[in-house]
Amino acid sequence: MTIATIIVNYNAGETLQQCVNAVLMSTVPTSVSVVDNASSDASSEELHKLYGNKQGIEFLFNPRNLGFAPAVNAVARQLNTNWVLILNPDCMLEPETLERLKTALECDPRAGIAGPAVYDESGQIQRATVRRFPDPWKSLLATSGLWRLGKWFPFFRGIEVDVTKLVIDTEICDAVSGACMLVRRTALEAVGFLDEAYAMHCEDLDLMYRLKEHGWHCLYVPQASCVHQQGLSSRNRRTWVHFQKHRGMVRFFRKFQAKTTVFPLRLLVYAGIWLRFIVLWPLQLIK
Repeated sequence: MTIATIIVNYNAGETLQQCVNAVLMSTVPTSVSVVDNASSDASSEELHKLYGNKQGIEFLFNPRNLGFAPAVNAVARQLNTNWVLILNPDCMLEPETLERLKTALECDPRAGIAGPAVYDESGQIQRATVRRFPDPWKSLLATSGLWRLGKWFPFFRGIEVDVTKLVIDTEICDAVSGACMLVRRTALEAVGFLDEAYAMHCEDLDLMYRLKEHGWHCLYVPQASCVHQQGLSSRNRRTWVHFQKHRGMVRFFRKFQAKTTVFPLRLLVYAGIWLRFIVLWPLQLIK
């Protein structure tokens, strides 16, 4: 098969089975690798009972939670395929989604990643579906909420993109949602796969940034779509996930932008990230 799907599972519950069922209903065939990061809810074991002997589906059970990037890389490095779909277990594809993403990549030889329109369960398109790469200014806008002024003043355009204006044609963009991304295998190899120093969050943005540095770009394919039940795997460890999200922000900034940022502004960025962590932390506890 030319497409391989990698699903990293951690306590996704019954949505894992729904996710795999949706992938298997795709209009183009794909192999499926379910990598379980030491889940405690038996979600992968239950799925294995249903599909354990089915050709094209494999299961890897890690004795401990290795993190998202190491789990993906362990499979991706062994693949001999043209395309790799990296899919969250709480993400449900439409039958034509995979085919439309693949077609978009085939039509653009310098596209390294294609991502669909990602909707929540209420039918609203998710904010992370299309993004701009962060920099100190855009991060400040995102933290302060001033990015909302970008609808009227281009100076205030932040990380988020108004995806309601990108609903017809495939568009080149900085970044798409990491919940569902079809990656060109040669592009993934060219940049050395995912950075395993990220525990959770920002490893997808890191990959897309490195692809851009190597002359690749991302495609947003609005004709393709999926539904993302965001946050299922993190519902029992919200503080840890909240911390890792901000730790990922720090690593991304330090890795790509800190050296070209003047020292006072560099300190301000670090302070802003951790201040955001502290301010939003009580909300995670309430959830």
